[in-house]
Order: sequence, then structure tokens, then C-alpha cells
Amino acid sequence: MPKSICIKTNNSDTLSYIINELEHFNVSDTYFSCKKFKNFKNIIIHYNGKNLIFFLSSLSKVLSYLVLDLYENFIIRHLISYDYFYFSPSERQEIFNLCIDNLNYEDSLDRLNIVETSFFEYLKENKTLNLIGFINFRLLKYIEHLSTILDICVNKFVIDKEYIEFINLLRTYVNSSKSNIDIVHLVYTNKESILLDEYKNIIPINKNILNVHYLSDISFSSNDYALNNLLSLLPNKLYIHLIDAKDEFINSLENIFDKRIYLCHDCDICRLYKNMGNLSKKK
Repeated sequence: MPKSICIKTNNSDTLSYIINELEHFNVSDTYFSCKKFKNFKNIIIHYNGKNLIFFLSSLSKVLSYLVLDLYENFIIRHLISYDYFYFSPSERQEIFNLCIDNLNYEDSLDRLNIVETSFFEYLKENKTLNLIGFINFRLLKYIEHLSTILDICVNKFVIDKEYIEFINLLRTYVNSSKSNIDIVHLVYTNKESILLDEYKNIIPINKNILNVHYLSDISFSSNDYALNNLLSLLPNKLYIHLIDAKDEFINSLENIFDKRIYLCHDCDICRLYKNMGNLSKKK
């Protein structure tokens, strides 16, 4: 069943992209030409074969890759400028970078399927395709998908920014306050903290929430209380004995206490608590 489709665009990159794809098009009985009319350059595609569904599906796939390759970044920047105009230019760039990283990590097949379905349904019923108009008004589901990802990235950006600001505030407090103890050992095991003084005696952790420098907004974990105690003690040297691997809590301590931190993996204290952990597992 013959079919003719006219794709209208004035974007030179878009024209080159489509022409290159059509030159390697894997659908027989397909012919195309490029002509300039009043306001647009037009790529006119003729199909004289019998498998119209295959032709439309193949062309829709080409146009879908075109949107993701040439227009996706532009759409994201437009969404950021429109929905998050109140961020500074540098912040908007950081959000854009976060969004691109997220999209690169995500399987692009979901986005391709959304766009391809929209093109296919449109081309079944129409012969003329104004590409920019189609992207702006017919790809609403795809743009909504990008907007959802963008919202997630903005939330992460805001949380990370608040975290960095709070860590900087705590580091300033530590650096400007007088130490109340010379040495504290922090044993980190099973993602929980045990504090020891320089004589390896356990330092009781104060859980009085009325006098805290830091606690989680959601729950009071042992690490929240340990950090609060450390901010009260302000040791000159903080030895961290890592029985477990480093995680976000240890990274936070390194950022807050900076040059006061000494990481340890294999000393008497490390071996003692490792052996205690092994004995617990055998029971």
C-alpha cells in the first residue's frame, strides 16, 4: 500500500541526520527527496511496498532516535529554565548535568518506546509532519517522563546542597571551638559507632536530645548520637577504626573533622573488635 510522508524542518543538523538514516534505511521500495518550499525544507519519503506497518515502524524508530540524539538535551534545558528559573545559571547547569547522568544510567529503551509509539500513531493517520511542532505538542508523555526524572534530580541537588552547607557549618564550628579532649577512638562496626577514650575505656554516649548539635531529621541512630558526642568533646585527634567499609557516615566525619581524622584498619583495637565480631558470628 503506497504511502507518502513529508517531514518539515529548517534545522540543518536534523536534515543531515534524517537523510543519513534514510540512505541506510533497511526498508525496500522506499524513496526520498529533499525540497525547499516557502518556510521549510521538506524531506519527502515515498513507500511503494506492501508492508506499511513495517515501514511506519522503521521510520518511527529513526525519528525516535533523532529526538533522543538531537533534541533531548534541549528539552531538558527548556524544562529547567521554565520550571526551575529561580536557580542560578551555575546551579541550573549542575542540575542539567545530574539529569544527563541519570538518563545515561537509565535504560533508554523506555524513552525510545514512548517516542516511537507517538510517531507511529501519528504517521498512521497523517502525511505531513512538522517536526518541532510534533515534539512540542505531541510528545507530552515523553516530556512528562523527562520532567519526572528532572524533579528527582532537583530534589537530589537540593538535598546534596543542604548537606554540604551543613557539613561546612559543622566544620567551621569544630575549627573555631576549643577541644575538650586530646584523643578519641571511634570503632565503626556493623554500621554503628563505639567511642573510646585514649585509655580505651568506653565513653558513654549522651542521648539527651535537648542538648544536641546534630541529629537526623527522621530518626535518632547510634551514629547521630555518636556525632553529637564528638561535637561536644571536640577531640584534637579522632582515630577511626574501620571494622566495616567506609560509608556516608565516615565520609561525613572526615569532612567535619578534617585533619583531626586518622583512619585505622589494623591495630590492637581493630583486631580486638574484629575478633569479637567473628566470635559473635560463630555463636
